[in-house]
Formats: sequence, structure tokens, C-alpha cells
Amino acid sequence: MFTSEDLRQIESHGLTPEAVERQIENFRRGFPYLKVVRAASSGDGVIVADQAQADAAVARYEAAAGGLSVVKFVPASGAATRMFKELFEFVNDDKRGKGIDTLLDNIERFAFWPELKRVLPEGADDKTVVSAIVKEGLGYGKKPKGLVTFHAYPEGARKAVEEHLVEGAAYAASNGTARIHFTVSPEHMEGFRELLAEKIPVYEQRFGIRYDISFSVQKSSTDTIAVNLDNTPFRQDDGTLLFRPAGHGALIENLSEIDADLVFIKNIDNVTTDARRGDTVRYKKVLAGLLLGLQERAFGCLRELEAGTADLESIAAFVERELCVKLPAEYDAALLRSILDRPIRVCGMVRNEGEPGGGPFWVANPDGTESLQIAESSQIGPDDMPLMKSATHFNPVDLVCGVRDAQGRKFDLRRYVDPSTGFISSKSSGGRDLRAQELPGLWNGAMACWNTVFVDVPVSTFSPVKVVQDLLRPQHQ
Repeated sequence: MFTSEDLRQIESHGLTPEAVERQIENFRRGFPYLKVVRAASSGDGVIVADQAQADAAVARYEAAAGGLSVVKFVPASGAATRMFKELFEFVNDDKRGKGIDTLLDNIERFAFWPELKRVLPEGADDKTVVSAIVKEGLGYGKKPKGLVTFHAYPEGARKAVEEHLVEGAAYAASNGTARIHFTVSPEHMEGFRELLAEKIPVYEQRFGIRYDISFSVQKSSTDTIAVNLDNTPFRQDDGTLLFRPAGHGALIENLSEIDADLVFIKNIDNVTTDARRGDTVRYKKVLAGLLLGLQERAFGCLRELEAGTADLESIAAFVERELCVKLPAEYDAALLRSILDRPIRVCGMVRNEGEPGGGPFWVANPDGTESLQIAESSQIGPDDMPLMKSATHFNPVDLVCGVRDAQGRKFDLRRYVDPSTGFISSKSSGGRDLRAQELPGLWNGAMACWNTVFVDVPVSTFSPVKVVQDLLRPQHQ
């Protein structure tokens, strides 16, 4: 199937012919739907912490943070294409929808208005204004969200990446240092480096801390081959194979290389202003404190099992009630040990208010257990769609991860991916239709074999910017 040139191309991606064959076989066979049992809800898979429990969790984290290695992990790859899609349609195709009217009617309310005003010619018409946002001028159509100006302050506007510096100082600093890791695309790396080199001294002085900033790019070895509609390899006009980035699930490789005890994960566009950040900071600490408590208890159970002094019923009760893993009727010490010896994540879940995104579900596993997973609609079969619609919560991507084992060794996170949870999508290249394959999502199938605990968090902790008009919402003004 592959020519000698194909083999060279495959090798240059860090892939093997066998791995590419497996990808093509995935296209042919498809991926199975997730075996969802029911949507998780308050009291049934989603913890609702009262004030005292939340305060105790915050205190636990604050007391422990000085002895922990903490990293804030921010996926920030890719251009903000979707954010400005409607603007491009207006500039390129004269399609003017309500969103364009909203944008232009409120143009001076956007934090980037002073920058935009400086590049506009006198008497600029509507199309010139919009074009200056996405094309020549601000050039936001080719920039990542992290480098878009989000918020205005008296001392000057902040870009999205700066708000992560501010957040990091508030809850991810340990011993005077805030470690933040951004995954970026190679073409945007220099833009991030330049901005942060300028801004970090400002925030270090303001917060009296030091920043330790690192970057990584999505590995080419995680790319997947594209195929034609008949599942044969898609070839570009020059005859070469087409490989595509396989979605954010590829970042499990990057996350696995982070050396830390505790990792906070949050998307680049989910930030708010200083005045509204209180709940975000508090609940990040709540999640972290709850995780530390669960991790300590899990490690204790493992030590008891190792020493042969374990009360299996007591450990089983902890696994079911607190780690949220439903055991089969018959279980043994080996099953309990395998469950306890896994990475653990505590995930904030927001009450469903109609926002798009995955949600928390109970899922049946091959070992006879049921556990919690974050599932996207693409993972759920048509017969189970009513379960998706009945979900009371959705996933805002608000995770705290414990990635060391009871001996303090870093887990190899790649071992805890469920490879059957990838999915196929329809794309195009050069005007030709193709099928693309995405790896299991970073917080979906890539973490399917982790221990997962869901916690109800206020909607005030969720302020995403999916389209540019979202910047007009109160949480960004």
C-alpha cells in the first residue's frame, strides 16, 4: 500500500507503517459508542460541597501547596478561526448576520478598540472595520486566542494569556513560584514568547512571585493519516500522504511529560476579569483540596493492601462512595489495587444552562465496574441520546490532576488512555472531501482509565469566549 516515499514521510512524522495501518483500520471499522449507563447528577456522581466542606478543602490545599510541585497546564494551540468565523464571512462573502451588527454597534466596548482605532483609516466603513480586526490591522484571524486582547483595565488592556498569569499567581503558586505550561502551535510560539517577555516582569512585581513559564508543541508522532471516502489513503496534489493533527487528545503526551505533583488544566479562553475572579480562585482550591484528601486515602489503602492488613470491605466502601467506582458483586484485592493505583482527577462541573460541550456520565467498563467519564455527544449512540439531553451538568474543562503514584513516581499517562474512544470526522482539503481521525479527547478517552470525581462548581467559574461577541458578556466587561 505504501511507496518508499510514503515510508519516508511516515518515518519523518515519528510514526511507523504499522501505526498508520492501525489508523486506517480504525476508519474501516469505526469506533464503538461509549457504554453510558446514565448521566451523573447531584448526589449521584456529582459532589455538591457545602460551605464547611469547601472551606476545609481550601484550607487543606493552602496548607499543602508549599510542599507540592504545582503546574497550571493551558492548551493554547491553534488560531482563533472559529472565534472570528462570522467576521470572515462578512469580509470575504458579504454575509452580514446579527452578530456583525452586534459587533459594530458595540465596537467601543471591546477591550481591543484602542488598538483597532489606531489602525483604522479616517471614515472607515463597516467592512473596513471588520477587516481590520481579522486581516491587515490587528490580524486576529491568524492569531491564537491567547494573543487576543480580552479585557480592559484602567492600567491597560490584557490579552487572554495574561489573565492566566494573574490566575496562576492566585492559586497555582508554590514557594513563591507560579509554574505555567502552554501548549502552542510552532507558528505562534514566538508571539507568545515576545508578549510574555514583556509582561512577566510586570506581574512578578505586582504579585511578588516568580513565573516559571514553559511551552510545548503537539508532537507530529500523534498526527493521523487522512483517508478518502472509501478509506484509502488521501493523497495531496503532489502525491504525498496527508497527515493531520489529531485533536487535543494528542496533548496527553505533553501532559505526561510535565514533572509535577498537581496539575491544574484550563482552556486558554476560559478567563474572567479581576472583579469576578473570586469564585474561580476559590473553587480551584476546593478541587485541589478534595483531590489531596482522596489521594491520601487511596495511598493509605494501597499500603494496607501491600502489607496484607487491609479490610477489603472498608476499602471497597471508599472506592464506591468517594472514588465513584461501582464495583461488581464479586471483587478481590487485585481489583481494588488496580483501581486505587491510577492517576486521579477532580473535575468541576457546571449546571447545564444550554452551553455546548460534553457532560458527566456513568460508564460501564470491561472489568465489570462502572465509573465516571466526561463524554461528548459524538461518543454517545443514537439510542442513548436522551441521556445526553437529560444531563444536569456539563464540562467546563476545569480539572485538577494528581499524576504521581503512592511511591511518588510519575504515572505514564499514556497507559491510561482508552484507544477505542477516538472518533471520525468529515473534513476537506483542496476542495476534496476526506475523513479525518481524532485521538481520544484529552479530558475524554485520554483520561478514561483515571479515577474521576466530579464536583458541582458555580457557573461564575465558566467564562469561555467561543465567538468574539462573547467578549461583550458581563464576565468580560
